[in-house]
Formats: sequence, C-alpha cells, structure tokens
Amino acid sequence: MRFANRLTLLPAVLLALAMFAVPVGFVLAEAVFTPELSLAHFERFFARPAYLSIFRNTLFVSAVVAGICLVLGYPMALFIVSQPPRRRPLLLFLVLVPLWMSILVRTYAWMVVLGREGIVNGALQWLGLIGEPLTLMFTTGAVYVAMVQILLPIMVVTCYTAMTEIDPGLVRAARVCGASPFAAFRKVFLPLSLEGAVTGWSVIFILSMGFFIVPALVGGRRDVLLGNMIVNQVGQANWGFAGALAIVLLVSTVLLLALVRLIIGRFLYSPREMQA
Repeated sequence: MRFANRLTLLPAVLLALAMFAVPVGFVLAEAVFTPELSLAHFERFFARPAYLSIFRNTLFVSAVVAGICLVLGYPMALFIVSQPPRRRPLLLFLVLVPLWMSILVRTYAWMVVLGREGIVNGALQWLGLIGEPLTLMFTTGAVYVAMVQILLPIMVVTCYTAMTEIDPGLVRAARVCGASPFAAFRKVFLPLSLEGAVTGWSVIFILSMGFFIVPALVGGRRDVLLGNMIVNQVGQANWGFAGALAIVLLVSTVLLLALVRLIIGRFLYSPREMQA
C-alpha cells in the first residue's frame, strides 16, 4: 500500500483512538491504579461466586435474546424482501419506528403493559381465563420480552440488508434446474444470507451485554446483569472495581465474538475467502 493511500486511513485511526482506545485506557487505569497498582479488583471479581454467577447470567441472557431476535427477525426480513419494491420502504419504516423512541420510554411502557393492572392481565381477566392477576413484572420473562422488542428492529434491518444483496437470478436458476422452492431457499438463498444473520446476532449480543435499564426496571433479583453491577459501583464511587467490571465485560465480549467469527469462518467461508 502506498504512503498516500495509508494517509487516507489516518482520520479513521485518530477517531478510533479518540473514541475507543483513550476511554478504555482511562477505564483500565482506574481498574489497575485505584487506589494503588494491583490486580485486587479483578481478584475480587473472580474470587466471589456471586459475581461469577451474574457474569454467567449476563452471557446467557445476551445469547438467548440474540437467538430469539434471530428466530423472529430473519423471517420478518425475508417477508419484506419478498414484497414488491414499492411496499418495502413502508414495511421498513414500520419496523424502524420503535427505534426512534427512547429505550427508557419503551421500558416504562412494558411496565404498564405487564403490571398487575396492566393490559395483559386486564385482557386475560376480561376473557375469564384467570381469576387473579398474574405476576408478569419483575420476572426473567419480562426481561426477555422487553429486550427482544427493543433490539428486534436491528436484526430485521441487518438481515434485510444482506438479503437485498443476493442476486435473485441465483434462486431462479436453481428453480429452472429443477429445485423445489424450499430446496432453492435452503441450498442457495439461506447460505448466502447467513452472514447477515450472524452479523445481526453478533450486534444484538454486544448490545445485550451492556444492557442495564431493562433488567433494573422489569427484572427480578436474579436478573441482575453485569451492566447493573457497573452502574451500582459507579453510584457508590467504587471507580476501581467498576473499571475492572467494565474491562471484564469488554474482554469477554471481544473473545466471544472472535470465537463466533472463528466458528463461522470454519463452516461458512472457504479458506480463500477468510484470507481475503
């Protein structure tokens, strides 16, 4: 690469340093140098089973939310792609409308919907299906429902973008060669759209790892995530331990995404494509 071409990368490198490397450096410094140079905050985290349990719960909830979004979002994106081009902008607009609302507002809306006097309990009692209001709030199910509703549009848009890049002629060629509609989808369309699905899963997994508003407002005591711990430690001015938790969250997310990338590269891409 010529020197002039390398210079074009300079703004991106400076932006990455300013927006990512420098803040992470400050957080790492707080974790290591507060109150003095040591790894005591990391030892405290890995030595207590309660903290490790919250860490495992964060990984599990994030993976499940990303999986549910994939199961729901992929068919929705496929439906939009299958529509005539003039209808697609309207359908995408309807999908994206919730993204323009604050996460806090949408979480409070779920508190109203799932509360004892909320819409769900009111409808079930009106239909005579239940005699007493169900406990829907402050449960793990409420956390999943709220997080999926908030993150689902991102999955739909990611899958839709990948699907629109697939040449429709490939599917038609498979049909002309005698493949059934399902076989053409399974052997041609699905493999070509998997990259978008994996990308969407990865994005939602990353976002879920840092969630703290939804678990704090609609979750129970067993639904505390690592993000909630960080917020609590910051609120108590325990900057060193909060920094250690943030570093653990960042490193674990990067390692897991690298593992997913390795697995996907092993089964989805050829060695030549991986080298490219």
